[in-house]
Amino acid sequence: MENNLLTQEKFDELEKFIDGIPDKKDALISVLHHAQHIFGFLPREVQAFISQKLNVPSSKIYGVITFYSYFTQVPKGKYSISVCLGTACFVRGADKILHEFESKLGIKVGQTTQDKKFSITGLRCVGACGLAPVIMVNEKVYGRLKPADVNKILVEYSE
Repeated sequence: MENNLLTQEKFDELEKFIDGIPDKKDALISVLHHAQHIFGFLPREVQAFISQKLNVPSSKIYGVITFYSYFTQVPKGKYSISVCLGTACFVRGADKILHEFESKLGIKVGQTTQDKKFSITGLRCVGACGLAPVIMVNEKVYGRLKPADVNKILVEYSE
């Protein structure tokens, strides 16, 4: 259990949110979004809590979490690097950009650096095909990238 991430205060905040929902029948996605906002990820303990509070089988919750790429079961880094792997980006070299991030950070897609600073995910489309290849660092979009740009981007987030 990630003790410092799964505090009682966070569970209390989630419980208050769930208790404030008048019709819990169709609230699963909303609750999962809110839970991920609170905890930063959706580990088994949080899934079990939501299952109990909404009276929804944990298998259904797990299915939703694994279906939607937005949700994560592992903590993300302070800076989440999302590499678009949609057709336009891929054709223009997104795989090379991804490989360069993996090489520089020493992690693969779905992983987080040991210092919890960076994590890498792959997306199917950012919706900025004209800027391909595209990445996002948290909410900031970077376009028309080359592998040589990766270092500059990482330096920008060095503190």
